[in-house]
Amino acid sequence: MNDMRTKQQTVRDLYAAYLEDRKDIVGAMLTEDFTFSSPRDDHIDRATYFERCWPKEPFFRAIDIEFLAVDGDEAAVRYRAEKLDGGSFGNMESLRFRGDRIASVEVYFGRTL
Repeated sequence: MNDMRTKQQTVRDLYAAYLEDRKDIVGAMLTEDFTFSSPRDDHIDRATYFERCWPKEPFFRAIDIEFLAVDGDEAAVRYRAEKLDGGSFGNMESLRFRGDRIASVEVYFGRTL
């Protein structure tokens, strides 16, 4: 039970760090061989993830987690992201852990809200 709560908190901390533009915090959460996949990216490495997936300027006003489940070394999260320009969208992500660090993230784009 404690391991599940720790992983849930890690997922919450990941999105909070993204909002705060804290690559240093996220870097410590990821394994060295971390991969990121989405409809636009196929198993990119962590360096490419930080180049492509972290905005150069603030982009989001809020990321609200609507659903979060952890089962063993996997987590599923559904969230609503609100952009600074007023737009918003929903996504689902699948995260895999190795120990207490995130080894991979797969993003499934949602619709514009």
